[in-house]
Amino acid sequence: MAAVAALFSPSSLSVPSSSRKTTFFCSAKPWRTRNHVPDKHRRNEVERVSQRKGKEEGRVVKSMKNKEKSLLYDYNLEEQQVLDPIDFQGSSFLNAVVKVYTTHTSPDYSLPWQKQRQYASTGSAFMIGDGKLLTNAHCVEHSAQVKVKKRGDDTKYVAKVLAIGIECDMALLSVESEKFWKGTEPLSFGRLPSLQDSVTVVGYPLGGDTISVTKGIVSRIEVTSYAHGASDLLGIQIDAAINSGNSGGPAFNDQGECIGVAFQVYRGDDAENIGYVIPTTVVSHFLQDYEKNGKYTGFPSLGVLLQKMENPALSECLKVSDHEGVLVRKVEPTSPAYDILKKGDVIVSFDGTSVGNEGTVPFRSSERIAFRYLVSQKYCGDVAEIGIIRAGSHMKVRTVVIPREYLVPYHNDDDPSYIIVAGLVFTPLSEAFIEEEGEESLGLKLLAKARYSLARFKGEQIVILSQVLAHDVNIGYEDMGNQQVMKFNGIAIKNIHHLAHLVDSCKDKYFIFEFEDNYLVVLDKEKAAEASPRILKDNGIPSGRSTDLFEPYADLSGDNRLLDLDIGDTPITNSEIDSEGLLWA
Repeated sequence: MAAVAALFSPSSLSVPSSSRKTTFFCSAKPWRTRNHVPDKHRRNEVERVSQRKGKEEGRVVKSMKNKEKSLLYDYNLEEQQVLDPIDFQGSSFLNAVVKVYTTHTSPDYSLPWQKQRQYASTGSAFMIGDGKLLTNAHCVEHSAQVKVKKRGDDTKYVAKVLAIGIECDMALLSVESEKFWKGTEPLSFGRLPSLQDSVTVVGYPLGGDTISVTKGIVSRIEVTSYAHGASDLLGIQIDAAINSGNSGGPAFNDQGECIGVAFQVYRGDDAENIGYVIPTTVVSHFLQDYEKNGKYTGFPSLGVLLQKMENPALSECLKVSDHEGVLVRKVEPTSPAYDILKKGDVIVSFDGTSVGNEGTVPFRSSERIAFRYLVSQKYCGDVAEIGIIRAGSHMKVRTVVIPREYLVPYHNDDDPSYIIVAGLVFTPLSEAFIEEEGEESLGLKLLAKARYSLARFKGEQIVILSQVLAHDVNIGYEDMGNQQVMKFNGIAIKNIHHLAHLVDSCKDKYFIFEFEDNYLVVLDKEKAAEASPRILKDNGIPSGRSTDLFEPYADLSGDNRLLDLDIGDTPITNSEIDSEGLLWA
């Protein structure tokens, strides 16, 4: 079983004796393996593997199937001048590469009022000027403290995390100490490399404390599944060794220019020396996004589910020329394109570039590039012009592009929200919660909803009863857990904040919670109010709700007609799609 691994380094390795291959264990979470579908129903396994210092070591495995493999090149890049190669031995720009020491404090999604035990990890970073450093998001995610150390220095300097881009696995750091920057020079970025170009990866991987340099070539450039962000962006595949601790370190061309950031490897019984680098096109998008907005806003999406149109009869039926266009199967309700594009439209161009019937667009040297890559190059709030054929008529429409709105988010930088009502613990469903609890604990119905349901409006969440803190007031309900709550006193629940608002404003005698399949939980309002402080005290819980739920509730659902939409039959990511003829853009 193949695995893509996002890496940062440990003080030691742990390898299960039964493993057929060397497997690195995840430092970001306690050891818990998610329940996977049978091998015949999946092609690849995306495994975020990293290392931590401490007594507990484990791994977290995410099932993702890399289906769409279109060759990608940067079509805006001019031919670059080939310079003489640089001798890396003794090169001063290696001093711009630093070691990152992070202490992580991850949220506890099972017990959302507290944090998990702290653990430490190491990774790499490099200087980019203006007092800033670049590294991977997974190196500093949920950080309590970040320190960096220069090559040949014995002093660690405190760093501040300025921005984290989950989808692109990038993070921007700053160091205030002037002593740290004395005598240093930032790295310069190069252009997207060509196939078979030499590449040198620099960082601080396991096996030693000093800087490490490994060399290889560019094997492939295409859309790649980013293990940490569960996203599909441009990636560079190389055969240079990338090990735990290399994450966040730069990859150089022969001219000493940084052409990307090392971030993950592909491990499998039948795979060797497959590493991945985040290209400068993605890095530039992350940095410019931060400069424009003062924060990271994400990579945009059209929010449309597309079908390839390779069959001539399909094209003829829809009055589309051969080898042209992709069919719109569904538009996400939260996408600005929801009122612009329609089911049955055929997208034939994007910002003036023709789209082929396989969802690709032309590129230099007779290559083709995935259509969704063009979308990802835009910024949140940009306008795109889309050429479509609707009922045989050609037309052009314009729509704003924004990041996708997930009903069950993959990552959340904030602490999990929760509210406790008479011992009933409610929290939003997230991939982090599923990862922590295990897929088998949710049941097939709820798990299917998490994997195949689209958000109908901004802010929609699946709110679940995660557990019941036993007390006389909730007797008979103690064994409930991991079930979706649908309504409160007859009102459909939109999100966790909406539930808190309904509870606070309730004037009825009873709290009536309605769950899936009309299962009811009824509590006496006055008795629940009397018992709640005691339940919190007995369980050592400082507050009956998360801090965000003390803020006034704002309804973001907007168009109420969307509330009746049936959105429970569509794979939410390309990784869940079993047919090569379908893709999200």
